[in-house]
Amino acid sequence: MKSPIASRNAALAYRPFDLDAIGAGLVFGESLRELAEALDAGGSAGTAVVQAPPGTGKTTLVPPLLANALLAGTVRANGASSVPANGGGTGGERPRVMVTQPRRVAARSAARRLAALDGSRLGERVGYTVRGESQAGPGTIIEFVTPGILLRRLLADPGLETAGAVILDEVHERGLETDLLLGMLIEVRELREDLTLVAMSATLDAPRFAALIGGGAGKPDGGAAAPVVDCPSALHPLEVNWAPAAAPRLDGRGVTRAFLDHVADTAAASYTDAHAADPDIDALVFVPGAWEVAYVASRLRARLSSGMADLEVLELHGQASPAEQDRAVSGREPGGSPRIVVSTDLAESSLTVPGVRLVIDSGLSRELRRDANRGMSGLVTVSCSRASAEQRAGRAARQGPGRVVRCYEHKAYAAAPAHPTPEIAAADLTGAALVLACWGSPGGRGLALPDVPPRAAMDDAIEVLRELGAIGPDGLATDTGKTLAKIPADPRLARALLDGAAAVGTAAAAEAVALVAGDQRAPGADLTRLLAALRTGKDPAARRWAEDVRRMEAIARREGSAVGHSGTAAPGLPSPADPAEALGFVVALAFPDRVARRVPGTGPERYLLTSGTRAGLPTGSPLAGHDWLAVAEVSRAEGRDAAGTGAVIRSAAPLAADAAEAAASHLLSDTVQAEFKQGRVTARRERRLGAILLSTTPVRPSVDDGRAAVARALAEEGLGTIGWSDAADALRRRLALLHRAVGDPWPDVSEPALLARLDTWLSPELEAIAGGASTSTIDLAEPLRRLVPWPEGARLAELVPEWLEVPSGSRVRIDYPDAADDGGRPVVAVKLQECFGWAATPRLVGGRVPVLFHLLSPARRPLAVTDDLASFWSGAYAQVRAEMRGRYPKHPWPEDPWTAPATARTKRTM
Repeated sequence: MKSPIASRNAALAYRPFDLDAIGAGLVFGESLRELAEALDAGGSAGTAVVQAPPGTGKTTLVPPLLANALLAGTVRANGASSVPANGGGTGGERPRVMVTQPRRVAARSAARRLAALDGSRLGERVGYTVRGESQAGPGTIIEFVTPGILLRRLLADPGLETAGAVILDEVHERGLETDLLLGMLIEVRELREDLTLVAMSATLDAPRFAALIGGGAGKPDGGAAAPVVDCPSALHPLEVNWAPAAAPRLDGRGVTRAFLDHVADTAAASYTDAHAADPDIDALVFVPGAWEVAYVASRLRARLSSGMADLEVLELHGQASPAEQDRAVSGREPGGSPRIVVSTDLAESSLTVPGVRLVIDSGLSRELRRDANRGMSGLVTVSCSRASAEQRAGRAARQGPGRVVRCYEHKAYAAAPAHPTPEIAAADLTGAALVLACWGSPGGRGLALPDVPPRAAMDDAIEVLRELGAIGPDGLATDTGKTLAKIPADPRLARALLDGAAAVGTAAAAEAVALVAGDQRAPGADLTRLLAALRTGKDPAARRWAEDVRRMEAIARREGSAVGHSGTAAPGLPSPADPAEALGFVVALAFPDRVARRVPGTGPERYLLTSGTRAGLPTGSPLAGHDWLAVAEVSRAEGRDAAGTGAVIRSAAPLAADAAEAAASHLLSDTVQAEFKQGRVTARRERRLGAILLSTTPVRPSVDDGRAAVARALAEEGLGTIGWSDAADALRRRLALLHRAVGDPWPDVSEPALLARLDTWLSPELEAIAGGASTSTIDLAEPLRRLVPWPEGARLAELVPEWLEVPSGSRVRIDYPDAADDGGRPVVAVKLQECFGWAATPRLVGGRVPVLFHLLSPARRPLAVTDDLASFWSGAYAQVRAEMRGRYPKHPWPEDPWTAPATARTKRTM
């Protein structure tokens, strides 16, 4: 094969990338030849898995290597003398190398760096495309994109004809969109063997992904796995220090301020020492979220402003503007000020921040978690995985010896999971389900995904898509679904954009959808305040939001006419609305299951959502006091903000009551709710919006409603809700003993059996109760007699008598065991003196069941329990007599109980 760095042919328009110059000083340069040979080898030509630690240069070198192969192939196909003047292929554009990066800032940074190393202008040979921003043109050979961009291109062009190679970078992060791309591109390669597919990662289960990409996991014969190309570590010596805080890292409300103070103070002290030893050192501080970034950065500025007046403390997170993100990752210029970059996991693996030799790690990250019971997903703060901790630490040793200070205990590191939770296992899958339906693989069926989507989450997502009209009975996307998939937002927001445009106007709908789909956090959960801030243009995110609004408006105008109303939302507001009401209405259209009403009462604000979930508001939220809210985001939480509900509203907008009913009209119900309690059926007419009770009025129950109420009560509480009289209970106990001892035809009178055949024995009484009769007029003894078989029932009193006549002449009630007691015995409790001379123990049920005697003292306290009277008189009686005759001298205690007369009287009255 030709050397990947040897082709210098064809026209200048096809100038290959100079891999020697680009790879100068990069460790992965040593692995380029191995990768090139692997891609050209037989078996799985065109596929490979690159496993290389951070900082080796894989993101910088692999794309131009593949681009050179494509350029060489294009020149051979066209002929060196027939290269088009515009440098394009036969279609005007040469096949591209498309490289996914999990974050926009990483895509921009990687493209900018490679263009600079190539000596070309950004957007010419090397470019990027992220949401709302593109620097790429017809002559672009290497294009860095986010996974979402590539997904939409795949849906529009399933053959991906404009690409000659695809590189999925940072696969180890297990982002949902990257997982989907992997499965879809494996399918594309089944039709396009000329498409090169490479997966790259710093920490990857290489054999597993190699089998997937090579086709082995999906083929009956096993297939051939893609080759794996490793690269030696580029890390310099790394010193690891542990500096745990005295305060806990997390409490019920999230990250504690005391711990963030500790992180900031540790960073300040560590950087002061490091800077004194080497003024060229910069530092990187990892905390879990944007709020924590701002808090730690502010404290660092306050702590270090006096000692380092020229120090720059920069913030890096998803909500920062593109300019702020790019500045944070660009490194200091020669002679520039020292820098501390405070970042979320944005800088963990897909970005190299030049100059960093010191890392301060909080050991925390934000990960998606799904609450299946409440039907919501959200970010929660957890200990980062060990793989993430190693990625973070490695940032300090990419360009020289470095140091990491972990602000937690070593045992917390050891207890952390090995890898982050795959997003597919924890995310809301509505968007993913729509992509799969459009691709022709409903629910992921037949697709070689790294992990199977959780069944419950996928079922929930498919149900949402059905309600939106996005999928048909076969699970495939409808025309509406294909239209929604073109909109870069959650399918529910996409549907709300189109429906809302007709209701409140295109501009208002576009503003609302761009607002909710963006990365910005609403202050105090109030979307109206965030909207007002963005409209002023002063907010750092205002420019990107305005671009998103323009794009959404264009989509709404273009696609709106092609999509009818979903049937889940009213076509418009019930009355003219101000902008705040329009915002809430569009949010409610998107998430009708999250329309919320304030729960009356004292204490913290609580809201009940139409889904049945209860949630609190952040302390001091401007939304407090509003009766109705359209909730865009709600997540699990504890602490004061959750107000004891286990969830907190993260973003919402006020909503008028009539607008709430219009937006969630499919959840409206007007029903009569009958209930059976305290012995009588009562009913109320209830008007509800999902789980929210709008109004309730007492009404007379119909017989049908009464029947249903009684049936529910019996199923939940059993026959005890009607009540067993003494007579009914006694008869049931006798019948239960007969069924246990004899079986058929004597009936099973256990609770489940009786409930299963109510129509057989209780129908008239149930009709009476359903019609309004009180249970006080019902005695279950008579209905129970309907179950007694005939003619066997004629022997009921003989087989299981109610009374037993004892030698004294007294008739003693037999206490039969409870109907649910399978091992119970019939008991006769009688004074010992009434049984003198009784040798043979009586037996019931035709001699099958002996009576168990409780022989009592004159004070009716038990003296003995026996079912063998003869043995008792011959043995234990003597001891009982010795103990009792002094205590009860007025009662007979003969030495010979066999001949003494049985009596219920004292000696004086005998």
